[in-house]
This record gives sequence, C-alpha cells and structure tokens, in this order.
Amino acid sequence: MSSTTAGLLQVGLLLLALAVAHRPFGDHLARVYTGDRHLGVERAVYRIARVDPDSEQRWGTYALGVLGFSFVGAALLYVLQRAQSVLPWDFGRGAVPPGTAFNTAISFVTNTNWQSYVPETTVGHAVQVLGLTVQNFVSAAVGLAVAVALVRGFTRQRTDRLGNFWVDLTRGVVRVLLPVSFVFAIVLVAAGVVMSLESGVDVDGQTVATAPVASQEAIKELGTNGGGVLNANSAHPFENPNGWSNLVEVFLILLIPVSLTRAFGTMVGDRRQGRVLLGVMGALWGAVLALVWAAEAHGLRPFEGKELRFGIPSSALFANTTTATSTGAVNSAHDSFTGLGGGGLLLNMLFGEMTPGGVGTGLYGILVMAVIALFLAGLMVGRTPEYLGKKLGRREVTAAAVSILVMPTVLLLGAGITAVLPSTPAALGNPGEHGLSEILYAYASASNNNGSAFAGITVTGDWFQASLGVCMALGRFVPVIAVLCLAGSLAEQRKVPVTAGTVPTTGPLFATLLAGAIVLVAALTFVPALALGPIAEALL
Repeated sequence: MSSTTAGLLQVGLLLLALAVAHRPFGDHLARVYTGDRHLGVERAVYRIARVDPDSEQRWGTYALGVLGFSFVGAALLYVLQRAQSVLPWDFGRGAVPPGTAFNTAISFVTNTNWQSYVPETTVGHAVQVLGLTVQNFVSAAVGLAVAVALVRGFTRQRTDRLGNFWVDLTRGVVRVLLPVSFVFAIVLVAAGVVMSLESGVDVDGQTVATAPVASQEAIKELGTNGGGVLNANSAHPFENPNGWSNLVEVFLILLIPVSLTRAFGTMVGDRRQGRVLLGVMGALWGAVLALVWAAEAHGLRPFEGKELRFGIPSSALFANTTTATSTGAVNSAHDSFTGLGGGGLLLNMLFGEMTPGGVGTGLYGILVMAVIALFLAGLMVGRTPEYLGKKLGRREVTAAAVSILVMPTVLLLGAGITAVLPSTPAALGNPGEHGLSEILYAYASASNNNGSAFAGITVTGDWFQASLGVCMALGRFVPVIAVLCLAGSLAEQRKVPVTAGTVPTTGPLFATLLAGAIVLVAALTFVPALALGPIAEALL
C-alpha cells in the first residue's frame, strides 16, 4: 500500500470516527450545560468553595470569575515550580528558574502549553501531576465555559444573566474532561503509551526518561493543551508509539471542537446553524491539510532532515490538526517542513484557530467572526445585521472587533520588536526567510494560545520568556472579556422576527460569507509578514 493510500485511509477513518461521535457527544455537551441537576460530587465542590450553584451571574461577574480563577491558578503553579526541590518525585531537578516558571505558569493557565524547557530534566512528577495536569483540565474547562456563556447570550432574552462560571467550570471537568480522559488513558496504555512514576530506565548504559505519560497524553489532546511530558512531545515513542496511537490522538484533539458545533445547534434550537459552522471549519481544515500534504510530498527543498517516523501523510495530518486547534502537540519537527508546508501551519494559527479551533475557543472564535461577517453583509445591503434573532449594533460589533484584533496586534508587535533586537540572530537556528518564519511562528503560537513551535528557535532568554508570556496572557484573556461582554449585550436584547431582509444563516451563502471573512481578515492582516517569511522561502 502506498503512503498516499495509507494516508487517505487514515483521514477517512478519522472522519468516520468523528461523524459517529459528533451527534451523541454533541448532545451530551448540550445536556451538561443546560441541565438543572447537580451531581453529588459537584455539590461537594460547591460546598467547599462556598458557591451557590443555583445563582447566576452578569457578564462582568462571570469575567471576574474567569480572571480571578486563572490568576490564582498561575500564582499557585509558579510557587509549585519554585518549590519543586522540597516536593516528592523531584529527582534532584531543583527549583525551576524564575523566568521559566513565570512563562510556564502563564502558558498552562492560558491553555497554551508553550514549553521553553526540557521536561525530562526540569520538571518532576509532582509538578507535572499536581500543577501541569490539573491546569490541563481546568484551562480547557474555562474555554468551554466561555463558549457556553456566549451561546446563552444568543438563546436568552431580556436578562443580564449568563449562568454561573463556577458551575460551568465544574461541570466541564467532572462530566466531560475527566471521564473521557480516563477512558482514553486506558486506550493509550493499551496502544503502548508509557505510564510510570519512575524517573527513567537504563538501556545499554543510557538512562531513558519515563513519566506518567498516558494520563497526561489523554487530557493533553482532549483539552487541546499540547504540552508534552517528554521533550519530543508526540514524536516520542513513549507518548505516541505507533500509527494507531497517532490516529487516536488526532481524534481526541478534534472531538470536542467538532462536537461543540452540534451542541451549539441543539442549544439555539436549530441544528442547521451548527452544521453550517462545522462545514466552514471542515472546509478550511481540509484545504490547509491538502496544501501542507502536497507541499511536503512535492517540496522543492532537499528531503534530508525530514521526520520519517510517521511518514508525510500522518505528519501532515497531525501538524495541520494541531495548528488548526489550540493544541500545540507535535509528532514531527515543524522546522523541517518546507517553506510552503510550514506556511500552511502558520496560516492555520493566523486564521485565529477556529478551523475548528480549541476546546471552547474555536466555537466562540467562529461565532465572533460570524458577527463580523454579518456586519460586513449589513454594510453592503444597508441594514442593521442580525444573527439568531439578535441585532448586531455598535456595542456588539465593537466587542467582536476587539476580540479579533487582539491576536494580530500582540503577534505583530512581539514579532516585529524581536526581529530587530541585536540578540535575536543568536537565538535563531536558521538565517534569512526561514529565521523570520521561526519568529512569526513563535509569536503566532503564543498569541493564539497554541503552544507548538518550529523548534528551530531558542526561547530561553529573558526577553522571550517575558514577551511570549505577555502575548499568551493578552491573547487569552482580552478576547475572553470581549466575548463575555458580547454575550451580555446579546442576552439583554429581545429576539426580533425574521423578515425578508434577514440574511439566512443556514445555507451556502452564509457559509461562503463566513469562510470569506475568515480568509479576508487573515489575508489583509498578515500577507506582508507572510511574504517576507514562508512565501519568500517557498519561492526560493
């Protein structure tokens, strides 16, 4: 069987698995966030946290809950890393340096999981389990909560309440992330993924690091986190031993973002709305996959240095999926991709990671873009735009605009300043156009809360640790505030009836409009930078 045939078979199996899971899992997500009953374990959490689960919050209070919870989580994770030397299972690795601890704390709390350190020599199992793994669960649950709050903004009328952040957070962890991660951790162990509390094993006189990998791997992919227990991430045979484990991990990455479109359609009472969003996401995901696959299979650069463990089709599928979501896991070195192939991966992030995007972030990202697309359509026909019966006025469009402008602002500022610093050339693994691509990729990854890296750039210096940390924080929390403000404004409105002037949002016209807006915003913002980096490299 040729590699192309095998690759197409993998893609077919992946799409079949997602199609089977889409309906039941999407409906489960909808029930989780619309039901009134609280589980016993959830009530115990509410009592300990002194939370009234039956009360609801305004958008500002909901946002303060997100920010406060995330700030405390970052502070605790920072302290945990700095105190590693007194914790069990530290294996003599000592306290994590301050700059690295700061960057890592911001990274995992924002669901970015950018890693500027070597896990095998820097982080012990206690920090890994008590700090990083916990954040993998709760940071993903925060993204789910914000997405659900925005959906409630569309479904509710004449109210200033969006739900309860603490309830949404708890349900996301208890009813979605924990049970699915538990099941797939067992599946991954059965596939050969390592699960051990030992620091390593001796092989021919060399120590090979081990860790509790399988439990981390499951939530790392399911929560679109991406941080590896081992430095090579999902390219390491202990994290991703074979083709079956590779396919399972890609499935986990896409499961929640894809199923959330079904949950959205169910919650708004019109499943066609969710199918349109899924169609746009899938079309752009498939288009970039074809671009990356073709570029790697027929690239003009020499083939030496290519990652061959999984082959071009599986590497392209994994890389395209991880950059189209906010995952950041890698099963091959993106630095070894061709100029055009690497540019495709970068383009996924520049789309805003909504094809299909991360857990929660993909859904609220594409809904914000839908608001922008309908606003542009309203300008063309000369009427106030509407979406799902809600008028999109100045306040709503302003919140949407702020949400989509944050990422390019912090990305281009960070990359521009870095490109002219005298110390930057020493940090780059490659000169010229490829070096610029490495810088763009690093700041795109941080600003989009992705976490993957070209792996050809050294980011351990103080400037990179601080600037990338700031990009991660701004790229996560400013859009969250804007999205919750948008949700609050929508919830206060009364639904308006459909008229002859209402743009239909369930057919190919709206799908084309939405896809065009995603591509247009990315093109107008980033073409000059791309022309100097990956496009110039591809033309050499």
